[in-house]
Amino acid sequence: MAKRVAVESSLTDVKNYLSQKGYEVIDISDNSPESISNVQYDAIVATGLDSNTMGMEDIRTQAPVIQARGLTVEDVYKRLEDLKRRV
Repeated sequence: MAKRVAVESSLTDVKNYLSQKGYEVIDISDNSPESISNVQYDAIVATGLDSNTMGMEDIRTQAPVIQARGLTVEDVYKRLEDLKRRV
């Protein structure tokens, strides 16, 4: 079963790479704040450029958040794989 990852819409390269690696990638911009906090994601990948990039201050999630700023797509993938091994 593919891992479900929410990725910020501006991270096109990350979304494509993770999809190729078998992840189910959901674009964060396609989801309302309610669905982001209510849907189960294995991780959320954000740019990290602004802590409130999407203007959503009230989102709560149990999913780990990976800040992609300064990381290559391979680095993001490795962090996701590390999370998978910890579970």
